[in-house]
Amino acid sequence: MSAMGTGARRRHDDTPDTTADFERLAALSKGPERDALAERLVGAWLPMAHRLARRYRNRGENLEDLEQVAALGLVKAVDRYDPGRGGAFQAYAIPTIVGELKRYFRDCAWDLHVPRRVQELRNRVRATIQYLAATEGTDRSPTVAQVARAADMTEEDVLTGMEAIDSFRSLSLDAELAGADDGYSLADTLGRPETRYDTVIARESVKPCLNRLPEREQHILYLRFFQDMTQAGIAEELGISQMHVSRLISRSCARIRAQVDSPVERLQSASASR
Repeated sequence: MSAMGTGARRRHDDTPDTTADFERLAALSKGPERDALAERLVGAWLPMAHRLARRYRNRGENLEDLEQVAALGLVKAVDRYDPGRGGAFQAYAIPTIVGELKRYFRDCAWDLHVPRRVQELRNRVRATIQYLAATEGTDRSPTVAQVARAADMTEEDVLTGMEAIDSFRSLSLDAELAGADDGYSLADTLGRPETRYDTVIARESVKPCLNRLPEREQHILYLRFFQDMTQAGIAEELGISQMHVSRLISRSCARIRAQVDSPVERLQSASASR
């Protein structure tokens, strides 16, 4: 009978004695028989992997996701473990599984990309705050100086770690603001592009150029673009031909455009607007 089913239990009920099975696994060549035995070993040690995953369940991640990550670490441990080196599988597997879980939190669990050094500062600060809360017996949060002394860190590093504590999860822009009774969301606090700014800039740029046009041409442009009169209507009102009105409008617009595009004109307009 396999040692997997009859071995004595050790510290935990989820740490079976599979020494004989690992020795057999190490002697097998790659193939269906070895794969089947490896799968049985993973199944036997899976409760231990899940126990390790539960240590991290209060860090904001779904427990099922953590158990899958721990299972992946277990598969790697079963595949790489060498019983010929004399160490127990449990002693080899636990660091492998825990390392996989920590790597998951470092690389995959953050909503925002945070450098590894900042993540490590965050973990040290978080652990120190929890330690101080437990030993000081007070509900007040420790100061930056207290955390720095307890963790042997600089206050600057403590502040960086504290900022990272709030960076693990990001808020949706649709999230309602705390204390808002009217559904006011985070998105409502953000600025939006104002399309009329371009209109204001264009108007202020053109204004001094318009003032330098002859009075009749100013009047024609006013009738055409502000009173929305047709060229024929303007021609009838001024007693000139429609062709002449068209030429005056084209000439005036070309002159204004050339002046607005001139660097000197732009500098003068900017000075006049101050």
